[in-house]
Amino acid sequence: MSSKVLRVGIVGFGISARVFHAPFITTMTDRYRLTTVLERKHNESKEKYPDINIVRTMEDLVKDPSIDLVIITTPNDTHFPYAKMAMEADKHVVLEKPFTITSHEAMLLVELARLTGKVLSVYQNRRYVGDFITMKEILEKKLLGEVHSFFGHYDRYRAEARPQAWREAPLPGSGILYDLGAHLIDQACCLFGLPSHITADIRLQRPHARVDDFFEIWLHYGFNKVHLHSGMLVREPGPRYMIHGVTGSFIKYGEDPQEARLRAGELPIEPDWGREAPEFYGLLHTEIDGREVREQYPTYPGNFGAYYENLYQTIIMGAPLREKPEHGYNSIRLIELAEESSLKKKTIPCEGLIDVAYPD
Repeated sequence: MSSKVLRVGIVGFGISARVFHAPFITTMTDRYRLTTVLERKHNESKEKYPDINIVRTMEDLVKDPSIDLVIITTPNDTHFPYAKMAMEADKHVVLEKPFTITSHEAMLLVELARLTGKVLSVYQNRRYVGDFITMKEILEKKLLGEVHSFFGHYDRYRAEARPQAWREAPLPGSGILYDLGAHLIDQACCLFGLPSHITADIRLQRPHARVDDFFEIWLHYGFNKVHLHSGMLVREPGPRYMIHGVTGSFIKYGEDPQEARLRAGELPIEPDWGREAPEFYGLLHTEIDGREVREQYPTYPGNFGAYYENLYQTIIMGAPLREKPEHGYNSIRLIELAEESSLKKKTIPCEGLIDVAYPD
């Protein structure tokens, strides 16, 4: 096992960097060392991590030869130019989701990663939440029989639009489809592979909304149909996930606990990290060996840090990368196809996807 510690530069220091990246980089000290943060105007990262350097431009960050890995957490329209600049400067790159804002940009990055030999990955941390890991286990064990329906929801209640927030400003790559749809689409591809057709309904629901704040997407897999939904006017949420098969169902409510704990300032070093309270376990109702079973199914502990463990093993040891750039491309392409389907108000074939394996 190599003892090399990867030196890391983070681009941006908003919620994404502070909550989802820095806590793992700074606690996995045998793997990573946070050395540099790009903040254009403020010094907030220095207050939290006094030993780091602050730079004001991307050019200053990538010209530092000591930086091995660049993590890009800035607004979506910066992802492509910043990732390109970093890889051309011989850096490995992690991109926050969404990967890019167009499939053309995504393909250019996929090709650049192949050309430079640098590791390029998209931060799909929702593969590492307990409910998703548990669903994968249930499907792998075939506890529901052949699946015919899957429902995934990321719903919120925020009745007033926030046009001053960049995610709700009318900019390329803004809106709920790029924000939350990128997660749900990736999860569907991980569970079921690439769909054959797509149907979508994308809307602006709230007063004063200037970008999409609601979507319903149906991914078609022959016998199985996947329904993905996200909205900002859901005061009382229903199940986050439902899976129905020919012999059983699995119903899951609630939120993975990691994000709330990270936002509260906890570090991901506690023995109970990612563990869900038993009252939030999902309901499994199925038939096993001819016997009807209806019981709570324990949630597997989640761990966003597993993403960074795999990334380290890929960069240092050449292990297979779980979050491949091709996965990021496929998610963006499916977002584009969803937009086309919604505009045309019809089901369309899923063309232009990359046939790539998703992790077991």
